[in-house]
Amino acid sequence: MRICIIQSCYIPWKGFFDLIGRCEEYVIYDSAQYVKRHWHNRNRIKTANGVQWLTIPVIAKGRFEQPIDQVEIEKPWADKHWRALELAYKRAPFFEQLAPTVKGWYERADKLARLSDVNTLFVAGIAELLGLTTRIVSDSAYPAQGEKTERLLAICQAAGADRYVSGPSAKSYFDESLFTSAGITPEWMSYDGYPEYPQLHGAFEHAVTILDLLFHTGQQAPRYLSGGSSGLTAGGIPG
Repeated sequence: MRICIIQSCYIPWKGFFDLIGRCEEYVIYDSAQYVKRHWHNRNRIKTANGVQWLTIPVIAKGRFEQPIDQVEIEKPWADKHWRALELAYKRAPFFEQLAPTVKGWYERADKLARLSDVNTLFVAGIAELLGLTTRIVSDSAYPAQGEKTERLLAICQAAGADRYVSGPSAKSYFDESLFTSAGITPEWMSYDGYPEYPQLHGAFEHAVTILDLLFHTGQQAPRYLSGGSSGLTAGGIPG
């Protein structure tokens, strides 16, 4: 079984869904520490005035070591985000078709008190739209001790995984030898080579929420989640 263990993000970009879609199971790693100015509570959209951040206001002052799954939302935000999306994408080809579904997510999210629950709502909804069959579970299902690589390994073992997929940013601390000695093959994700699609508002931008892709391409969105040199490298050997 192939598994990925990733901290939750707000309306993530297409690379996130490309990665989890290659796995049988995605473990939401929200017992990890919340980091300010990360992707946990914000993402980007394209507008007529350029790229714009959408940020969920959270209570972080004086709570510097809180885990993501304990982060509380500070004030109402969902209606403001939906209106920004509507203004930016109302002329996109599939906005009208998808608007009721996406607006429904925002209406449900508006009633949630914790960031992790909001992120899970959107990730699960988007994954379903994309037709992904990946099982999504909280890391609380696999209590694990240790730091960094040791903790990830313990989760993989508890889940019964034999392959572990990670994004490239983890290479700075990840100890592959611990995994290989435990009989689990580490695989590295590459985000290179995604094809462009017709996109509103000027020059093409990859690093935006996947809602941009959905509003522009509708049911064709999965075609743009892989391509070129994007994909997995196992144990340092091209797959």
